[in-house]
Amino acid sequence: MGPIDSWDDTALVSVSSDADLLASLRAGQVEALRTLYQRYGRLVYTLSRRILHSDEEAEEITQDVFLTLWKKDAYKAERGSLSRYLVVLARSRSIDKLRSQVAHRQRLHKWHLMMADHPSTPLDIATLGERGERTRQALKTLSDKERQVIHIAYYEGLSQSEIAQRLGIPVGTVKSRSRQALRKLRQTLETRL
Repeated sequence: MGPIDSWDDTALVSVSSDADLLASLRAGQVEALRTLYQRYGRLVYTLSRRILHSDEEAEEITQDVFLTLWKKDAYKAERGSLSRYLVVLARSRSIDKLRSQVAHRQRLHKWHLMMADHPSTPLDIATLGERGERTRQALKTLSDKERQVIHIAYYEGLSQSEIAQRLGIPVGTVKSRSRQALRKLRQTLETRL
């Protein structure tokens, strides 16, 4: 199973509360993260594995969840237990990953259907090449930040939350850049027709 088994459960002798461990974690003590991982890692992994049906992806989500716990102070005790927070975060990240994979497969399927419906005659190839060039030129009209979001979304198939996580920006910023970029692309491509 990988990282989940890398820390020996018997080494856990501390009976510190989650609140004490979180306070230690905020103070930069790595041992607190290790203890929380021992306490909740299997729970997070098992849930992610059930959703994604992949050991590798479940391990990735588990690491991501605990990295989020380490780097961000998003957990609020008044909203519920730490285990509940970790389960909700793992579920959300797993479903986002699943949606991203489904969307990517759907785009590939549409592309394959389009290519199957249209034989590759010299005219078809020229038309596709011309469209591709117009699209490349339209992409050049976007700012670097807009182009980056569009590239990650459409060429790598990541969800908006995954893009936000990768770039270290809020999801709202990703949505705003994406909307603005698509609006600009539509206007640019319509004027060049």
